[in-house]
Order: sequence, then structure tokens, then C-alpha cells
Amino acid sequence: MSKVRIDKWLWAARFYKTRSLAKQAIDGGKVHIDGHRIKASKEVEVGLTLVLRQGWDEKEVLIRALSDKRGPAPVAATLYEETEQSIAKRAEQAEQRRASQQFSERPANKPNTRQRRHIHRFKRAVLDSD
Repeated sequence: MSKVRIDKWLWAARFYKTRSLAKQAIDGGKVHIDGHRIKASKEVEVGLTLVLRQGWDEKEVLIRALSDKRGPAPVAATLYEETEQSIAKRAEQAEQRRASQQFSERPANKPNTRQRRHIHRFKRAVLDSD
């Protein structure tokens, strides 16, 4: 096998649960080859570098092998290799997200009925004073 459609490969490599989700990600501009958006019918080959975005994470992946059949996760992991820069960048961004959440002003629990009444009274008083 020398070439496989990108949507099939992403599905077989277990980046997306279904081929239709892989196609939606491609059509949505979340998958790039050499900095260019691609179509789901683009055929990929060994040695290409993909950049794909999943949630908060952006992964840079080198295609090591081709498959158009979805297999077990350990086999799917052999189809690609994530670059060292990508791994480091994702770890750094995750640490930044954790640090920013640490300083958020979230209460430990929800307000009880009495506290909610006080909050509503305060908001009404502020709105009435305007």
C-alpha cells in the first residue's frame, strides 16, 4: 500500500472515532500538511508531516506507516510518531492552562438558599441604583 486517503488514515490511527469525524475536522481546517489546508480525499504517504488540532492541543505528527483498517490501539500507535517539539509545546501549554486555572476566583461550592437570596438582593439594589 503506497497511498491512503487522509480521512481513512486518521481514523485508522485512532485520532478520530469515526471517518465522518475525521472528515469534519479536515473540512473545518484542523488538519494541515505543509501549512496548507487539505481535502479529505488527499492521499498521504509515508514521511509526510501533519499538523492536527484536537481541542486545546495541536500535534505535529510524522507518518511512519499506512493503514486503511482500524486495529488495536498499540498497532495504531505505530502508524505515526509525534515530534519532540510538539510534545514539549503541548506539555508547556498544559502547564500554562493549569497555572491559569489555579488562580481563578472559583468558589469551593455552590451558594446555599440564603446566600442566593443575598446575591439576588444585592443585584437588584445595584440595578435599581442605576
